[in-house]
Amino acid sequence: MKYVKRILAISLGVLLLIGSLTGCSGSRGGAEVKWDLSMAVNGTDTQIDALVANHFAELVADRSGGSIVVNVFPNDTLAGGNATRGIEYIAVGGADMGAYATSVLAGLEPKLSVATIPWALTTYQQARLVIDGTGGEFYAKMLADKGITYLGSFHNGFRQLTNSKRPVTKPEDLKGLKLRVPGGDVYMEFFKALGANPTAMSWSEVFTAIQQGTIDGQENGCSITKSAKMDEIQPYMTIWNYSYENDLFVMNTKIWNSLDEESQQIIQECATEACEWGRDKLEADEDALIQGFRDVGMQVDELTTDQLAIFQEAVAPVLQQFKENYGEEACAAFGIE
Repeated sequence: MKYVKRILAISLGVLLLIGSLTGCSGSRGGAEVKWDLSMAVNGTDTQIDALVANHFAELVADRSGGSIVVNVFPNDTLAGGNATRGIEYIAVGGADMGAYATSVLAGLEPKLSVATIPWALTTYQQARLVIDGTGGEFYAKMLADKGITYLGSFHNGFRQLTNSKRPVTKPEDLKGLKLRVPGGDVYMEFFKALGANPTAMSWSEVFTAIQQGTIDGQENGCSITKSAKMDEIQPYMTIWNYSYENDLFVMNTKIWNSLDEESQQIIQECATEACEWGRDKLEADEDALIQGFRDVGMQVDELTTDQLAIFQEAVAPVLQQFKENYGEEACAAFGIE
């Protein structure tokens, strides 16, 4: 059955590719269109991946004089709302381009999520420097084997913690807390090591689960925490930058190779610029969001270096296991020792 579903998914991807205008001439708004490209993102219109994709589309339209058109599809509409299927579509050419979190792309290659190891990266500036160097080279290498070309990276945000029970400023504060996590060994094993009770749950169910007391809290970036209205039902927030998540800007390699050199240059330059714009925006917005959480009455505890060191010591064995699982090459690419 799984094999049949995969064949159906690939078949649909091929049909989408045939139905697209990629590589076809035409006109739009009076301009001659040389390339008409589809770009898939998982987030809603207001989330950072969709904002970056739309900004990219505007840049491309301007730089190409309208000869390259990028159509952005939020909410994974090309894949029926399924992010895992969405990245498979890019791999087979069912969608030309996309922007997806490394935790999602890890479905193609688990090592792509190496930077999510807790405290592997601790500041946005560090993330920029590492990913724009050896980290980006590693992403490109891993994706090339999957038929996908890497064009850039932008922040999805450091993951923070909110809960309904108590302030969390030391490891023992997590004991017994029922926390929603997105799944995956890194998040599950990390919180278990701190004595919490992590559970994988669909994000759409979290608000109600917290209201009903099924879970006590959640961990996510500030922007998602705000858009999900967690500040209305969670009185405590811990800023600890415990895990970095980013979105990778990618394109199907066959589609990329079919573009002429000038179009490739425009797309790469605009992708790089859009990623930088997204990074700047998320960082600036995050400061305002944290202040906004305080303004509505949340207790927001920003942990000091000394406080973080206690957490890091408590989970040292599990962090070491994560590093061994990802391997020396992956860790070296991100300066993880």
